[in-house]
Amino acid sequence: MVDLYHAREHLYALGVLVAPALGADGPGWLAKRLAELDRGDVAALLAATRQLALPDAQAKEVEKALGYFETNRERMRYARFRALGLFVGSGAVEAGCRAVVAQRLKLSGMRWTVRGASAIVSLRCEDASGRWDEVWKWLHTQTTAA
Repeated sequence: MVDLYHAREHLYALGVLVAPALGADGPGWLAKRLAELDRGDVAALLAATRQLALPDAQAKEVEKALGYFETNRERMRYARFRALGLFVGSGAVEAGCRAVVAQRLKLSGMRWTVRGASAIVSLRCEDASGRWDEVWKWLHTQTTAA
Protein backbone atom coordinates (compact mmCIF):
# COMPACT_ATOMS: atom_id res chain seq x y z
CA MET A 1 0.00 0.00 0.00
CA VAL A 2 1.13 3.52 -0.74
CA ASP A 3 0.18 5.57 2.27
CA LEU A 4 -2.35 8.27 1.49
CA TYR A 5 -0.16 11.08 2.79
CA HIS A 6 2.58 10.38 0.24
CA ALA A 7 0.10 9.83 -2.58
CA ARG A 8 -1.44 13.22 -1.78
CA GLU A 9 2.03 14.80 -1.91
CA HIS A 10 2.40 13.52 -5.46
CA LEU A 11 -1.06 14.80 -6.33
CA TYR A 12 -0.25 18.28 -5.01
CA ALA A 13 2.92 18.26 -7.14
CA LEU A 14 0.78 17.26 -10.12
CA GLY A 15 -1.56 20.15 -9.30
CA VAL A 16 1.38 22.55 -9.49
CA LEU A 17 2.29 21.18 -12.92
CA VAL A 18 -1.21 21.64 -14.35
CA ALA A 19 -2.04 24.90 -12.54
CA PRO A 20 -1.22 27.15 -15.52
CA ALA A 21 -3.76 25.28 -17.66
CA LEU A 22 -6.44 25.47 -14.96
CA GLY A 23 -6.25 29.12 -14.00
CA ALA A 24 -8.89 30.02 -11.43
CA ASP A 25 -10.33 26.49 -11.61
CA GLY A 26 -7.19 25.05 -10.03
CA PRO A 27 -8.39 24.70 -6.43
CA GLY A 28 -11.65 23.05 -7.49
CA TRP A 29 -9.87 20.71 -9.87
CA LEU A 30 -7.43 19.68 -7.17
CA ALA A 31 -10.21 19.15 -4.62
CA LYS A 32 -11.98 16.78 -7.03
CA ARG A 33 -8.78 14.84 -7.67
CA LEU A 34 -8.09 14.57 -3.94
CA ALA A 35 -11.59 13.16 -3.42
CA GLU A 36 -10.98 10.64 -6.22
CA LEU A 37 -7.68 9.64 -4.67
CA ASP A 38 -9.29 9.24 -1.24
CA ARG A 39 -11.79 6.84 -2.85
CA GLY A 40 -8.98 5.04 -4.64
CA ASP A 41 -10.40 6.05 -8.00
CA VAL A 42 -7.06 6.49 -9.73
CA ALA A 43 -8.66 5.89 -13.15
CA ALA A 44 -10.82 9.02 -12.73
CA LEU A 45 -7.80 11.04 -11.60
CA LEU A 46 -5.82 9.93 -14.65
CA ALA A 47 -8.68 10.57 -17.06
CA ALA A 48 -9.40 14.06 -15.69
CA THR A 49 -5.74 15.01 -15.93
CA ARG A 50 -5.32 13.67 -19.44
CA GLN A 51 -8.30 15.74 -20.62
CA LEU A 52 -6.42 18.97 -19.94
CA ALA A 53 -5.11 20.92 -22.90
CA LEU A 54 -1.39 21.25 -22.16
CA PRO A 55 1.58 22.41 -24.23
CA ASP A 56 3.82 19.52 -25.35
CA ALA A 57 6.65 20.18 -22.89
CA GLN A 58 4.21 20.44 -19.99
CA ALA A 59 2.26 17.36 -21.18
CA LYS A 60 5.45 15.27 -21.01
CA GLU A 61 6.08 16.35 -17.42
CA VAL A 62 2.46 15.64 -16.51
CA GLU A 63 2.64 12.16 -18.07
CA LYS A 64 5.79 11.48 -16.06
CA ALA A 65 3.97 12.53 -12.88
CA LEU A 66 0.96 10.38 -13.83
CA GLY A 67 3.30 7.41 -14.14
CA TYR A 68 3.50 7.34 -10.35
CA PHE A 69 -0.26 6.87 -10.12
CA GLU A 70 -0.29 4.31 -12.95
CA THR A 71 2.45 2.27 -11.33
CA ASN A 72 0.88 2.33 -7.87
CA ARG A 73 -2.80 2.10 -8.86
CA GLU A 74 -3.32 -1.27 -7.12
CA ARG A 75 -1.64 0.04 -3.97
CA MET A 76 -3.98 3.07 -3.87
CA ARG A 77 -7.34 1.33 -3.40
CA TYR A 78 -8.00 3.38 -0.27
CA ALA A 79 -11.76 2.84 -0.06
CA ARG A 80 -11.19 -0.92 -0.24
CA PHE A 81 -8.42 -0.79 2.35
CA ARG A 82 -10.63 1.21 4.71
CA ALA A 83 -13.48 -1.27 4.19
CA LEU A 84 -11.08 -4.00 5.31
CA GLY A 85 -10.29 -2.02 8.45
CA LEU A 86 -6.79 -1.04 7.35
CA PHE A 87 -5.14 2.26 8.10
CA VAL A 88 -4.15 4.28 5.03
CA GLY A 89 -2.26 7.13 6.69
CA SER A 90 1.49 7.39 6.80
CA GLY A 91 1.85 6.92 10.55
CA ALA A 92 0.47 3.39 10.64
CA VAL A 93 2.19 2.36 7.41
CA GLU A 94 5.60 3.72 8.39
CA ALA A 95 5.35 2.32 11.91
CA GLY A 96 4.51 -1.07 10.42
CA CYS A 97 7.52 -0.88 8.13
CA ARG A 98 9.77 0.00 11.04
CA ALA A 99 8.36 -2.77 13.21
CA VAL A 100 8.61 -5.43 10.53
CA VAL A 101 11.63 -4.41 8.49
CA ALA A 102 13.94 -2.65 10.91
CA GLN A 103 13.56 -5.24 13.67
CA ARG A 104 14.20 -8.22 11.43
CA LEU A 105 16.14 -7.11 8.39
CA LYS A 106 18.43 -4.26 9.28
CA LEU A 107 20.30 -5.44 12.32
CA SER A 108 24.07 -5.31 12.47
CA GLY A 109 25.78 -7.62 9.98
CA MET A 110 22.65 -8.83 8.26
CA ARG A 111 22.71 -9.40 4.50
CA TRP A 112 19.67 -10.73 2.66
CA THR A 113 18.72 -12.00 -0.75
CA VAL A 114 15.36 -10.77 -2.01
CA ARG A 115 13.92 -14.27 -1.55
CA GLY A 116 15.21 -14.60 2.00
CA ALA A 117 14.09 -11.11 2.99
CA SER A 118 10.62 -11.74 1.53
CA ALA A 119 10.29 -14.95 3.53
CA ILE A 120 11.36 -13.32 6.79
CA VAL A 121 9.08 -10.30 6.26
CA SER A 122 6.14 -12.62 5.56
CA LEU A 123 6.79 -14.61 8.72
CA ARG A 124 7.28 -11.44 10.78
CA CYS A 125 3.95 -10.07 9.52
CA GLU A 126 2.17 -13.30 10.46
CA ASP A 127 3.70 -13.20 13.91
CA ALA A 128 2.85 -9.51 14.40
CA SER A 129 -0.76 -10.16 13.33
CA GLY A 130 -1.20 -12.87 15.93
CA ARG A 131 -1.47 -15.66 13.35
CA TRP A 132 1.73 -17.52 14.13
CA ASP A 133 0.02 -20.68 15.46
CA GLU A 134 -2.20 -20.85 12.37
CA VAL A 135 0.81 -20.46 10.05
CA TRP A 136 2.85 -23.00 11.99
CA LYS A 137 0.05 -25.58 11.71
CA TRP A 138 -0.26 -24.91 7.97
CA LEU A 139 3.49 -25.25 7.46
CA HIS A 140 3.45 -28.53 9.38
CA THR A 141 0.67 -29.95 7.17
CA GLN A 142 2.61 -28.90 4.05
CA THR A 143 5.83 -30.60 5.11
CA THR A 144 4.17 -33.81 6.29
CA ALA A 145 2.07 -34.07 3.09
CA ALA A 146 5.17 -33.95 0.86
